[in-house]
Amino acid sequence: MDFEAMDSGGTSDPYVIVYLTSDRRKRYETKVYRKTLNPIFNESFTFQVQTKANDVFLVTSRIYDFNRFSKHDIIGEVRLPLASVDLQHVIEQWKHLGEICFSLRYVPSTGKLTVLILEARQLKRMDSNGLSDPFVKVHLILNRRKWKKKRTSVKKNTLSPYFNEVFVFEVPFRLSRSPNVDVVISVWDHDKVTKNEPIGKLFLGCRATGNQLRHWSDMLSNPRRPLAQWHILQPPEEYRWMRKVL
Repeated sequence: MDFEAMDSGGTSDPYVIVYLTSDRRKRYETKVYRKTLNPIFNESFTFQVQTKANDVFLVTSRIYDFNRFSKHDIIGEVRLPLASVDLQHVIEQWKHLGEICFSLRYVPSTGKLTVLILEARQLKRMDSNGLSDPFVKVHLILNRRKWKKKRTSVKKNTLSPYFNEVFVFEVPFRLSRSPNVDVVISVWDHDKVTKNEPIGKLFLGCRATGNQLRHWSDMLSNPRRPLAQWHILQPPEEYRWMRKVL
C-alpha cells in the first residue's frame, strides 16, 4: 500500500474504520498496526444489506493513523457503491486523492504570510478522459469564518500539475499568539459546463494534526524562512466545520 509517513519517525500506526453510509452507527474497526507504511490487515466484516437498496449504499473504508495523545490523522479512504459491483466476487480497490507540495513563509515583523503552491501529483481522475483540470484555492480562515482567499490558474488535462504560484497574505497580528487562524488548501477540478468539483483538501494551523501541524509549527519556529513540504490530500468532507465556511 505504501502509506504516507504521518509520524516523526518516518512511519505510521494505521488502522481502518469500515461502515455503510446508510447506517454510520454500525462501524467496524481493525486493530492498529504499529510503525509501518505497508500494513496487511486481512480482517473481514459482515454487514446485513437489503439487495433492493443497494443503489443507495456506499461502503466506506477510512484509513487513520493512530495517535495516543491527539486526534487521529486520516491517511485516505475508499468509497465503493454497491450497485456498481458484483458482490459474488472479491473487489480490491484503493483510493488515493493525490498529494500537493507547497511552501509556507511567515515574517512576524511585517505580518506577511506567504504561501507558494508548487505542484501536485497523482491526483484523482475527475474527467471522462482519465485526467483532470486542477486548480488550487488558498483560504485564510479567522475564527472559523472565511477571511481571505486566493486561487491558482487552471492546469488542463493533467494529474500532476506544476503551478509555482505565490500568494501573500497580510495578517495584522502575530500568528503565534492567535490559535484561531487556519489555512485551508483545496484542490479542485475545473469544469466549464458544470460546477467545479473538489478533489481534496487539508488545513493547517494550531488546531491541525500530523504533518499539517508540524508544517505550521516549523513555519512559526523559523520566521522569514520558506519551508516546503508534501501533504496527502484528504476527503473534501473530512472537516465538517469547513463545509459551512468554504
